[in-house]
Amino acid sequence: MQKPPQPSPFRRVRKVPPRIRIRARTRTRTRATLRADFAASLVVFLLAVPLSAGVAAASGVPVELGLVAGIVGGLLTGLLPGSSLQVSGPAAGLTVLVYEAVREYGLQALGVLVLTAGLMQVAMGALGLGRWFRALSVAVVQGMLAGIGIVLISGQLYALADADVPDGGLAKLGGLVTLMTHTVTSTDALLAMAVGAGTVVVLALWHRFPRTALIVPAPLAAVAVATAATTALRLPVDRIRVRGVLDAIQPPGSGAFARLTEFGVLGTVLTLALVASAEAVCAATTNDRLPTGRRTGYGYGYGHRHRYSKELIPQGAGAPTRASRVLHAVWLLAFATILPWGLELVPVAALAGVLVHTGWTLLPAAELGPLWRDHRGEAAVLATTAGAVVATNLFEGVLVGLLTAVAKTAWDTSQVTVETTRRADGVVHARVLGHATFLRLPRLLDELDAFTRKGYRVQLDLDGLRHIDRACLTALTAWSERQARHWAASDGGENGEGEATGRVAVA
Repeated sequence: MQKPPQPSPFRRVRKVPPRIRIRARTRTRTRATLRADFAASLVVFLLAVPLSAGVAAASGVPVELGLVAGIVGGLLTGLLPGSSLQVSGPAAGLTVLVYEAVREYGLQALGVLVLTAGLMQVAMGALGLGRWFRALSVAVVQGMLAGIGIVLISGQLYALADADVPDGGLAKLGGLVTLMTHTVTSTDALLAMAVGAGTVVVLALWHRFPRTALIVPAPLAAVAVATAATTALRLPVDRIRVRGVLDAIQPPGSGAFARLTEFGVLGTVLTLALVASAEAVCAATTNDRLPTGRRTGYGYGYGHRHRYSKELIPQGAGAPTRASRVLHAVWLLAFATILPWGLELVPVAALAGVLVHTGWTLLPAAELGPLWRDHRGEAAVLATTAGAVVATNLFEGVLVGLLTAVAKTAWDTSQVTVETTRRADGVVHARVLGHATFLRLPRLLDELDAFTRKGYRVQLDLDGLRHIDRACLTALTAWSERQARHWAASDGGENGEGEATGRVAVA
């Protein structure tokens, strides 16, 4: 006879349906994501205010247009797909180019230039051209940024002293001596320089402050300190002038669109699109190298790879999701409409100090020493690109850098060696190895002529070459035929040894 089942000594546990557990985890994760996005948007907003104003002032446009650009960039591109680790914001790399465009074509044409460059970026992204930007020489990119940094720093040194900025990179560098003389003899210029220098010091030392202070972005903290000091001490320094956001917005007319047919305008548009795309892709590549986000549970970093063509279209943003990109634009819009007068308290020298510090970060100062020791050719490409950007403009400077990089690559790949063996009959067997191009042709011919001047007969063998271009093949064939005729004549016109020693053997 079976015993009735005994009650379990454990308390019965209520089974929770899997669907309810999933919903609970989803709500928890959603709340955490919203908190992270909200905090990230505030940080980006606080960082974007001084940078937007500073980059706009350095670009030769009204300060309020910098805020408008941040608002439009966040609201429009923030809704597009792309990396949540990047944000569309003020880029110091375009400052020099925008300044030149405004000076050359006027403020009315700037909107058309930027719009066309943006459409060109979208087209490149749709065609899947983003991955090709990864093929750019690192030395050219670093040289471009270094040239921008030099021009940016030299230009903002004038703004530090409340002086007029000359046009052109060389003019900015050449006028620094006069600027120093003017600053030393002017009390107001010294005060402005002190405000700017103090801003740079705060930016450089901000990371040494307690971690609680690091919640505030360094540019905002530096500008706030400079503004508070100049206001409290009533220093006679220049301050930002704000006309109003709505007054600064001036839609371009038909004449501005008609200028797109000009060759120079098209070159500027192309440069804007290429430089902006290169910066976006380089930033995405840098983010690919970041550690994975284990603290937040989002798997970005190692193992995560951006879709580079897609990054050309939105140019990125924020924290766990793209909501932070849009929120930071909302805060910018609120600030521009409610508190625009706050910018009028900011000294121009403070924004110049922020840009001087930004320009310094563009200089690869720590990498120059190791690069020169290990890769002098790359260092030469970097220096040539930077010098060309300073001497000419961004577009021509980058072209010079690319041509230099191509020439350097061609020189490196065209390595040629000559192995010689002297036989008992006095004939020198010269076997050429490597890659024979026109770049190495003078040296190769000099080395072969050295044997003939000593009276040796040379048998030229090209079987060991991996590559030979037409220029080398033509020149070496002609050289071999001359040697054959010379030795045939010296042998009294008899064929045989002269022809044999003058033959070019090609695999």
